[in-house]
Amino acid sequence: MKLIITAPKGKMGSLNTLIAAERDDIEIVGGIGPKGRPYIGTDLGAAAGIGKDLGVKVYDNLEDIIDQCDCVLDFSTVEMGMEVLDICNKHGKALVCGTTGFSPEQRQAFVDAGKDIPVMLAANTSRMVNVMSKLLEMAAGALHETCDIEILDMHDNKKLDAPSGTAKELAETICEASGTSFEDVEYGHAGRGVRNKGNVVYHSMRGGDTPSSHIVYFMGTGERLEIAHHSINWKCFASGAVDACEWIVKQPKGSYVISDAVQL
Repeated sequence: MKLIITAPKGKMGSLNTLIAAERDDIEIVGGIGPKGRPYIGTDLGAAAGIGKDLGVKVYDNLEDIIDQCDCVLDFSTVEMGMEVLDICNKHGKALVCGTTGFSPEQRQAFVDAGKDIPVMLAANTSRMVNVMSKLLEMAAGALHETCDIEILDMHDNKKLDAPSGTAKELAETICEASGTSFEDVEYGHAGRGVRNKGNVVYHSMRGGDTPSSHIVYFMGTGERLEIAHHSINWKCFASGAVDACEWIVKQPKGSYVISDAVQL
């Protein structure tokens, strides 16, 4: 598989580069960074800080090398992510995007692109988080009528969106399993008044260099169940993202989610 990786200076872009470079069945053909950055034109390995050169460069225009690849792996920004989607669609290339913070309309654009290319929008590429989702399906189906359900997500102080994309996906899983409406999910509690019965509620913490953590609380009478995932570092997400690229290039055009690739 021939792969292009965006945002190689980012914490996920650098790890995606490291993991992909270790795979014998992957050839990285280039990296993509924002225009004007001083590392444009340098070796991708040096830009990503993985401790070795890879013999390929970082470009500032995806269209310069898009036809050399089978798939693009994008963990960048909402704005860059939409540009990458448009270019992959135009050139008929597979895309795995792990960027979060897209609006509902932007998320729909990924779904629509699935009519022409294999595309995956994946808020969390960890295999364990996908196992967590399966556990939540069981718990929500059995407990939603007797428990209040709240979701806490913790991330580093540089994360831009809250609640996290993973928290939203977990809420969608809970709502689907319990037959409740995702439109009724609330963000936080404030002021005076009792909790709205039956609604799922998000909470977000941001601080330091905390890796991703998500805890779902099922709070009943006299007891509480917690289902949690804590990442020790971000390598689990990079490994899952590269796995997703290797999977998606074998698929027909369509809009996919990470659970399709994990196949639990």
